[in-house]
Amino acid sequence: MSDWWSARLANPRLGVGDWVRVMLRGGALGAVTYGGLVLLVLVRLVERPLFGQVRPVTPHITQAVCRAAFVILGVGYALRGTPMRQPGAVVANHGSWLDVFALNAAQRIYFVAKAEVAGWPAIGWLARATGTVFIARKGSAAKAQQRLFEQRLRAGHPLLFFPEGTSTDSIRMLPFKSTLFAAFYSHGLERVLQIQPVTVVYHAPTGQDARYYGWWGDMTFGGHLLKVLATPRQGRVEVIFHDPVAVDDFADRKALAAHCEAVIRAAHPGLGALFKP
Repeated sequence: MSDWWSARLANPRLGVGDWVRVMLRGGALGAVTYGGLVLLVLVRLVERPLFGQVRPVTPHITQAVCRAAFVILGVGYALRGTPMRQPGAVVANHGSWLDVFALNAAQRIYFVAKAEVAGWPAIGWLARATGTVFIARKGSAAKAQQRLFEQRLRAGHPLLFFPEGTSTDSIRMLPFKSTLFAAFYSHGLERVLQIQPVTVVYHAPTGQDARYYGWWGDMTFGGHLLKVLATPRQGRVEVIFHDPVAVDDFADRKALAAHCEAVIRAAHPGLGALFKP
């Protein structure tokens, strides 16, 4: 494994003012997040019997909560390009847990996450409530997962994939894994689906390490969240939506994955060298 994977940023010692920010921001973020979750569950109780898998209302709640999160944290948020409205999926680079908020704030979307996330305290509850698709990292589950992807895509759910398979330090990208792209080449889906590459760029607070918002390796969620909550003057996140491409324009999943990776990488001004295990 490359040295960058084991490199760590030291968390700053927190003073009185930092702890005040943690309490104020943390309290507000918790109230908005879990208040939104309660509202979402209540609305879903009505929405599900009427519309089934189709969710015409609850994604708007998720989007509003994620937009509010950046206001509460004081992190700048900028959107470039236009989220597509056609049936399909979104693929993005993955540098931080903040990606979930950044991408949900931009459009109504459903994440594809590793199965372990479902069991995480707090985060797992939120993920399940918002319609996240959980996948197991084992070959025996591949066909069942592909059927699940097809069901969700045919229901009109725009799915979001992180093809790197894990988060990084936010200034580099891992090679894209093409396995998940196979779901787009089945039962005629390739003739109707579009894929939109998205680049997420984190700009660290002035004077801080460029990897400030990155979350990788064995970093704890709690420790990283505490650092972000305590930051007096935040940086910003930029979400760049590129032109969608038709799945049918690419011969196979590997060609499609390579195209998406190249587009996302080219738009990221701070990416380091390609990591190869």
